Amino acid sequence: MSAISASLVKDLRDKTGAGMADCKRALEEAGGDMQGAIEWLRKRGAASVAKRADREANEGIVATRTSADGKTAAIVEINCETDFVARNEEFVNFSNAIADAVLASNVTSEDDIWTISAGDKTLGNLKDEILAKFNEKIGLRRFEHLTTNGCYIAYIHAGSRLGVMLELDGTPSDDAKALCRDIAMQVAAMNPMFVNRSQVDQATLDKELEIYKAAAIQEGKKEDIAERVAQGKLGKFYEEQVLVEQVFVKDSSKKVGDIVAEISKLSGATINVVSFRRYNIGEK
Repeated sequence: MSAISASLVKDLRDKTGAGMADCKRALEEAGGDMQGAIEWLRKRGAASVAKRADREANEGIVATRTSADGKTAAIVEINCETDFVARNEEFVNFSNAIADAVLASNVTSEDDIWTISAGDKTLGNLKDEILAKFNEKIGLRRFEHLTTNGCYIAYIHAGSRLGVMLELDGTPSDDAKALCRDIAMQVAAMNPMFVNRSQVDQATLDKELEIYKAAAIQEGKKEDIAERVAQGKLGKFYEEQVLVEQVFVKDSSKKVGDIVAEISKLSGATINVVSFRRYNIGEK
């Protein structure tokens, strides 16, 4: 294996917050593989923020749209190079036009999007104008056109850098919709991996158990004890990564599952969270 470069070590440090020496050792142990090095650091307890591993410093806008009945939705991410452009009115209007088009048309490819009419022009024409005006890299990074038999609730965080589309299996009453939006905001703030335990795949559990066990052994625990410690920590994993088991950010005396129950009570019917999309500018 070739020598680990200083720039790769610095990149790992920026992503994890671990020390330079630990980062260099991790990359050596992982054969230069970034994700492997991050997992090695987690096992050693040296990485402070593993969630930063998949982020990039891109700029842009996340835009969401829902139909009047909430059964159709769109979420898009449009990127640019600078915050100056992301806040420009023309770029914002361009992004909104794309979101409107994705909601109205069940498009499956980016090429199709640029052919859609936007007034007397196509979205492709608008893109060419934006590119010419700002002279920097601008593009549609990802998008989804969504349909459900239930209802979608959208949330956009201040600055439009982070957006969430929450899917419910029923239609909440008007007085329950604010609580639905609070759950979408919870997804934005706490970034869960799953809605409920039934969605947690075995591969994810196995990896978490491996990390917890390795960390316990590193602390001097015997293997059988380390195994029990790892199993005991799964409860904390569920509390952190499963939406309905998270502490509700607006009231720490409740879990998100309690808020879901309140939504059902207000609506006079059982309503559950089915899925969510969380778009954060620049994530891989």
